Amino acid sequence: MTVGALVDAGAEWPALDSALRSLNLNVSFHVEKTTRKGITASKFMVECDGQTSHRQLPQIEKIIEAGKISNGARENALAIFRRIADAEAKMHNVPIEKVHFHEIGAVDSICDIVGACVALDLLNISEISSSAINVGSGTIETSHGRLPVPAPATAELLNNAPIYSAGPQSELTTPTGAALLATLASNFGSMQPMRITSQGFGAGEKDFPSQANVLRVLVGERTDAAQSTSVNILEANIDDSTPQILGYAMERLLDEGALDVTLTPVFMKKNRPATMISVLSAPEFTEQLASTLFAETSTLGVRILRAERRVLARDTVEVETSYGRVRIKYTENGTFAPEFDDCRRAAAQNGVPLREVIAEANQTFRRLGIDNS
Repeated sequence: MTVGALVDAGAEWPALDSALRSLNLNVSFHVEKTTRKGITASKFMVECDGQTSHRQLPQIEKIIEAGKISNGARENALAIFRRIADAEAKMHNVPIEKVHFHEIGAVDSICDIVGACVALDLLNISEISSSAINVGSGTIETSHGRLPVPAPATAELLNNAPIYSAGPQSELTTPTGAALLATLASNFGSMQPMRITSQGFGAGEKDFPSQANVLRVLVGERTDAAQSTSVNILEANIDDSTPQILGYAMERLLDEGALDVTLTPVFMKKNRPATMISVLSAPEFTEQLASTLFAETSTLGVRILRAERRVLARDTVEVETSYGRVRIKYTENGTFAPEFDDCRRAAAQNGVPLREVIAEANQTFRRLGIDNS
């Protein structure tokens, strides 16, 4: 489905076909147009005459390394297979080099992964973002017997990624698709700010009665629009911890990846003064931060709220002051600020008040004349 969607979005088929043929797998490929619930999509077909070879990682690596594909596509394909091997090794408690890939080792799966990496390279894609992932539900039949959806390897590969289950009782995300996203996507959640240049739809094998079985990709260029990202807010009201404990908990939460942590005085039942600790988290860090809250505070419960966060696109430049180099963050609307840690370090090293370092950093940035408006 990924290959079909990328070809549909503009990846040059002759170049992709040539790259896949260079793998020397003795199979043929073609892309055909089809429809799923009224949506026209491209379906990538691998005709492999029933080959179901069970390969190990070193064999697959040799096939990919021998192919006439770009270095970037080769590195990505190898990284994806190694990611799958890590997950399978963990699931079966065997060394990574002993993993038998079964379905993943079949030639069509090799073509799926290499084809996706080559197609991304043909489209000059430099960054990949993914929505939350619909994994499906029910059970599937595999070489290991009947397994629940998501399959254990899929769940392992999508650890820390936002997933959900909706629609038909079927496997909607395979280990191959999970590995592609887990390896190549830089973020998950709301769409990143972009100017769309093309879109493509890749068709799946099944034709569900209730929804279109297609994968959509949007190709575009980054813009300076405010970024909209999905975040979770973790909250807990605490009336029996000391300020020292709460201060330490804040430090731990920030070290564990929290985007922000605030402490707010509140009154609880029975008129008890208390503190509400609020943690802003990317979805993939929510479980870890919840565990840290339970470990470092006395709370017995944590509220988790879904929210959308909007931030301005920003850049960073270094300025040279008489106290040393200081980084300045600035946005397209004219806002800028020196990096506090740089200013604090410079003030301590030079034995001057912090406000003097901040003032000089601001003046130096203004003299640069950067057009950030």
